Amino acid sequence: MLKIAVATHRLLALAVLTILTGCGDAPDEQTSDAAPEQAFIYPASDYFEQTPGKPGGTLKVSVALDTGSLDLHAISHTNAQWLGRLIYDNLVYLDDQGRITPWLAKAWEVSEDGKTYTFHLRDDVTFSDGAKFNAEAVRINLEHMRDPATKSPLAAAYIAPYIDGEVVDEYTFRANLREPYTPFLNVLAQSWLSMQSPKAIVENPKALAEAPVGSGPFVVERYTRQQGIRLVRREDYAWAPDFLRHQGPAYLERIELDFVPEALIRYSSLAAGQYDFTTDAPTQNAAAIRAVDRLRFDSRIRQGNPNRGITFNTEKFPFDDVRVRKAFALAVDREGIVRISGFGEFKAKSDYLAANTRYYDPAFQAALQFDPDTANRLLDEAGWGERDVQGYRVRDGVRLSAEVLAAEGLYPLTDLVAIQADVKKVGFELRIDQLPPLHILDRRAANDYQATGAGVWHTNTPDGLYILYHSNEIISSRRIGQNTARLRDARLDELLTEGRSSQDEARSRQLYSEAQQRLTELVPAVPLYENYSLTAHGPRVRGVVYDTSHNTPVFTSVWLE
Repeated sequence: MLKIAVATHRLLALAVLTILTGCGDAPDEQTSDAAPEQAFIYPASDYFEQTPGKPGGTLKVSVALDTGSLDLHAISHTNAQWLGRLIYDNLVYLDDQGRITPWLAKAWEVSEDGKTYTFHLRDDVTFSDGAKFNAEAVRINLEHMRDPATKSPLAAAYIAPYIDGEVVDEYTFRANLREPYTPFLNVLAQSWLSMQSPKAIVENPKALAEAPVGSGPFVVERYTRQQGIRLVRREDYAWAPDFLRHQGPAYLERIELDFVPEALIRYSSLAAGQYDFTTDAPTQNAAAIRAVDRLRFDSRIRQGNPNRGITFNTEKFPFDDVRVRKAFALAVDREGIVRISGFGEFKAKSDYLAANTRYYDPAFQAALQFDPDTANRLLDEAGWGERDVQGYRVRDGVRLSAEVLAAEGLYPLTDLVAIQADVKKVGFELRIDQLPPLHILDRRAANDYQATGAGVWHTNTPDGLYILYHSNEIISSRRIGQNTARLRDARLDELLTEGRSSQDEARSRQLYSEAQQRLTELVPAVPLYENYSLTAHGPRVRGVVYDTSHNTPVFTSVWLE
């Protein structure tokens, strides 16, 4: 069992990189501040229930990939974002402006030094196994997230500054941090850091992978790996986030999720009415879906980091030369790639933070845009002025060449093949090596690679830049770090470290602006396009709203006409 759990963990840790945040008010000290600066590009009405729905019915949903585990503390899979809202609840929620609002925590205080968070909890919440939600439950959950046995690739990193917790009384919990960490409340709103039954964690934590126990609006009736999940409504559910404006249990009686990896089948089965909803709508069929009045296609940008077509190992030849990295990035025609991959649904991207993320600075969006003339000049300056008979650049008899690792079955090669063709035009030979995901993870751990293929990293704070590019996040024996670029830059580290501790809006804005600029100078990866949540649904589906942290659907308010 242990070997299976470890293998699953390792697969999922890589999957997210290769696919792969009148309602109640927060406490006065939270709501009195001005709204954080953030670019919201969707209507506020998309994020909360507009009118009551009709109870009953079974929603049939197609999903591209299995998460491999339903213990969300132990995975980093993209689908955890919306799965978490079905099964679990979180301490806090975000409103449509990115402000922290109540959920299982009805109020909280933050100490003046930013290192102590005191949560006042609801006293009417239970888990589906009958266990009570209270301060001890919060303590056990935070310990489970960072327990080495959980092998968390994400939740543990998000609460890394957490030292310990105190049960002040049954419904008051105090979290102590080793340093100020301003993203703390934001990350606690994300599905990966949801609350699970303390009884289940203590008695049999390994069982959570297949038999999760949450306090959410639905209970898992059956989970069959690579086949599907069956969920039933929890009739006594009564603690949805205030911001959702939904009272009582979910409207749907059942949800039947089937894993359908073939994009064409997800489209055709939706059009035929076999499924009501798909959480992974294929972009190649977006126009066809939109052409049918009774169908709805929705494409929404996730906060955090955009899709990276390739990430360079900055410690390995030839990407240890920043001129080569920058030339490579400038040689990539993103507009051409999004036409191929996104079919008009994607926005090309050549900077390092999603456009709807707090403190995004558009000033650097053109820094790495397609410019083959400058790419050629940079390669000449780097000493790669000669070409061989095949047109590739050479220096001292060595061809300018690199191998990029791509995971089999987890991400289409379309983008990499297009990048390969683009950089060939400036004399760079890019070889694509497809390997099983576990082999790639082994090579990553051994620092045996020149570059890795496509990846995304969604989070509801600009601290996603820290996760991907701070030197503390380089993979090691102690943690599954996400800095696959193995980037070590003292100035960037300073900016990102201060950014996660700053409590001043103006200073934070400046820090993250400088960090974004620095990344366009260092070029650790090639951004291609925004990271999207793509969904589609049929004519019976009503009441779809989206989660404020993840921009994925929340099914609590969904009903069938």
